[in-house]
Amino acid sequence: MSSPLSPGDLLPVGVIGLGDIAQKAYLPVLTGLPGLDLRLMTRDRAKLDRLGDTYRIDAAARFTDLGELIGSGIRAAFVHAATDQHVPIVETLLTAGIDVYVDKPLAYDLEGARRLVELAEREGRSLMVGFNRRHAPGYVLAKEHARDLIVLQKNRESLAEAPRTMVFDDYVHVVDLLRFLVPGEIEHIDVRARRVDGLLEHVVLTLAGEGFTALGIMNRVSGAVEEVLEVSGDNTKRQVVNMAEVIDYKGQPTVRRRGDWVPVARQRGIEQVVLAFLNAVRSGQTLDAWDALRTHELCEEIVRRIESCPGRLPELTGTPLA
Repeated sequence: MSSPLSPGDLLPVGVIGLGDIAQKAYLPVLTGLPGLDLRLMTRDRAKLDRLGDTYRIDAAARFTDLGELIGSGIRAAFVHAATDQHVPIVETLLTAGIDVYVDKPLAYDLEGARRLVELAEREGRSLMVGFNRRHAPGYVLAKEHARDLIVLQKNRESLAEAPRTMVFDDYVHVVDLLRFLVPGEIEHIDVRARRVDGLLEHVVLTLAGEGFTALGIMNRVSGAVEEVLEVSGDNTKRQVVNMAEVIDYKGQPTVRRRGDWVPVARQRGIEQVVLAFLNAVRSGQTLDAWDALRTHELCEEIVRRIESCPGRLPELTGTPLA
């Protein structure tokens, strides 16, 4: 466990990797929070200076070398580097005694993900995985609704992809959100998929337990970019559309829309998950990633079945994964 910071102390935080997700989602949030001493790191000097100038980060707080960033005295880090670099970067940070927030997935394989979770526990450091949808207001409201049947669709257009990268980079959000929403222990798992020329076009996951069924659907050639969740039970239904609208059905539908001035980062749970991590670091609380590892385990099983059986995939029963 880390020692808590005193009120008013600046928290030195590194941001590693300044690509699309860092620029769209995390830097606008982090640079708007008080009490942080932000330090940026990427090997791309031009990008580093451009973003450093944009967010008025002092030149002395810009790094192209991970070791130098660590040597500057950071206590926490946000890792937004490419997935195939997560394991070596996070291992280096944890071993150096730094608490880590890392984009999903931890790694493209279960072995790498487990290695990081076990290392964080041995080192007594926080490791948090960026499953922001668990913090999105619409999905938090969905969890409060009766959930005998859960149907989640996250579709894309013209994005067929190799099974492992599709499942771990994108479908992992569907898997994790279903695990977050199911109201009991998962007892039955079923996977259906379509591959064309080795590329995964769609996948459907069914999770079931006593009194509930959950379906997670992703179609990468659907012709639409959309994310729609429906939870129903007790003769009512709640629908969440693109994390922006919550519609309740019991007779006439009631619609709640994101306010005009509500930031997209708050709507998508980015702001909330960032604050949860930083508040834990400040208070000296240690966050573990064991539950996130269960999501990675289920993703590994989904990939195994897709790759081992190109046709109809058999149901596996009796495997509690919730």
